[in-house]
Amino acid sequence: MPRTFRAFILLVLPLFLGAVPGPASAEETRSDAIVERFRDANAWRGHVMVVAHRGGWMEDGEIRLAENSLSALERAVELGVEMIEVDVQVSRDGEFVVLHDTSLDRTTTCKGEAADKPLAEIRQCRLVVEGTGEVTGERVPTLRELLSAAKDRVMVNLDSKLGIENLTAMIAMARELGMADQIVSKAYVDTPEKLAAALEVHRATGDDIQFMPQLSDEVVADLAPFEAAVRELTPEAAELRNAYETGEPLTADGGLFFRAESRALAARYDLHLWINTLYDDTRNGMRSGGRGDEMAVRADLPGEVWGFWAEQGATMIQTDEPKAAIAWLEANGYRIPYED
Repeated sequence: MPRTFRAFILLVLPLFLGAVPGPASAEETRSDAIVERFRDANAWRGHVMVVAHRGGWMEDGEIRLAENSLSALERAVELGVEMIEVDVQVSRDGEFVVLHDTSLDRTTTCKGEAADKPLAEIRQCRLVVEGTGEVTGERVPTLRELLSAAKDRVMVNLDSKLGIENLTAMIAMARELGMADQIVSKAYVDTPEKLAAALEVHRATGDDIQFMPQLSDEVVADLAPFEAAVRELTPEAAELRNAYETGEPLTADGGLFFRAESRALAARYDLHLWINTLYDDTRNGMRSGGRGDEMAVRADLPGEVWGFWAEQGATMIQTDEPKAAIAWLEANGYRIPYED
């Protein structure tokens, strides 16, 4: 059945059942509608959710904004993404800051390790647009600032660079801000030891927080660890990697986690299959079987990337090209409008 027809069915069928997808009332926020689709994967298989990696910082293969910045968040919201992914480090005095590297060197006007500097000193640094070297007027955001800016507007995927034990404090902050349902935390669960650690953190953070297992087919040889993770963690999504080395043939079936058995497991546990098509200039498509943003945008073959993964059952795609991905997915029937 063509995806465009499936999308039509998902739009029309609720009219006969007395419900219309999307916001139920004027009081419902944009994030409420997003969370509804995130938490009910089986009801929204005809819609591919888009996650903006480090915010909406890239477009047409070029870096346009500072990564992990408030302006990148604003751009992602403007584009209509469902979720942004951000990286979290900590200052010397224990304040969480939104920063990918341990060092300030690459993305700011400052030098040195973030963990060696108090927040007041980090706040004097200005964000830099990598590639052009443009110095912006923006400061390194605190996690509290970024979460406050995202509240009621978009979901946030926290990539803690500090170890999963720090997720408890980050989530406590989100709960204090009244946006626990917008947060997705995550950890790799490729081994029994990692799964046990993830379960401990998940129990500590509470059931109102979406915890997402991450797995790579470089580490696991069958679906047993995947099924154990979703059975124990009861997640709404699983972030999955189809590892790729330069020179290999492009993936033809999406690898271990996107075959028929995996899609059946996703349906059984009502969860989204998440793929990363992120840029990596050393190994194009290294997380997505060679079918990454490089192919979609630079080679102008979006159907071989975003279309391919949607057809393999991915209902969440994390990308460095959210504008192009949303436009292509919408034009080809892989997204369902939120508005009536």
